Amino acid sequence: MAPLHSVPLPVGIGSVFRRWGLPLLRLAAGITVLWFLAWQVGAAPFEDGLRAVTWQAVVAAVTLTALTTACSAWRWRVVARALGVGIGLPGAACAYYRSLFLNSVLPGGVLGDVHRAVTHGRRAGDVVRGLRAVAWERLWGQAIQAVVAVVVLLALPSPVRPALPYVLLGVVGAAGCAALAVRGAARRGRPRVARAARAVSADLRRGLLAPDVWPQLTLASVLVVAGHTATFVIAARVAGSTAPLGELVALLMVVQTVVVIPLSIGGWGLREGAAARAGVTVATLYAVLMLAAVAPGAGLLLGDAVRRRRDQGQPGESRRPDPAPRALEVVRD
Repeated sequence: MAPLHSVPLPVGIGSVFRRWGLPLLRLAAGITVLWFLAWQVGAAPFEDGLRAVTWQAVVAAVTLTALTTACSAWRWRVVARALGVGIGLPGAACAYYRSLFLNSVLPGGVLGDVHRAVTHGRRAGDVVRGLRAVAWERLWGQAIQAVVAVVVLLALPSPVRPALPYVLLGVVGAAGCAALAVRGAARRGRPRVARAARAVSADLRRGLLAPDVWPQLTLASVLVVAGHTATFVIAARVAGSTAPLGELVALLMVVQTVVVIPLSIGGWGLREGAAARAGVTVATLYAVLMLAAVAPGAGLLLGDAVRRRRDQGQPGESRRPDPAPRALEVVRD
């Protein structure tokens, strides 16, 4: 019998699998996490989480998310300006709200960032730099978040504290192996890898690590982590959790580290799985509050759609085409 990898796929199936295979895998993973939680604890904790929502908690979450979104937009603006595709702070904040909403409601948790990157890149005249700016902005934020998580988990009692040194050694080892692999591939003359390595080096030396850039990125990232932490603590207290503050903060560091993995459905997935240790009720309330907090992004997207429809009804008027409707096409290309 022929090996599985040598069996040809029917006509059209191969392209469909390459286009939709990874998104479907992410969707399936998110559904699996939710099914497992529901199977383990039943529906009652989810219902308790929904009933625990109060308008005070929603107002607090919306306010804190507005502040963290402004800090995230500031971080993106600094990165984009360093890479030569600058964007104004109001426009960056609105685009960030759109991306947060799309990340929350679409499978995968990254389509909003793709939309933001491609849209800005097209308007700036350089899609590649737009993609790199968003990628660096997210990577920097996650790196600072990881550093904060390590500091907190080392300082506060937590179940993962004994294993943390081994995890850090593994991360450092994996990063070192990846750097050596990229360097070796570049030396062997592979043009694509060499170009990517040169672009990364240029972005770091001339942009992100500049003396007037990295402090702003670090401060913005720390403020974002603080805002998310405060929102989670509010959700826990509103849901009735009496756990010590240090335990809640330590738990959130684990949750925020897991949430960067793009496996979710409608904003639900590994975050709720990780937070289930504190109680599914808290995790459900936190998810609802975050969804309400990013709802302004839905209003912005609706406004975009209304403007496009209005402009299409005025064919004689000169206008620049809005690239937003095609921004997500990059996911399928």
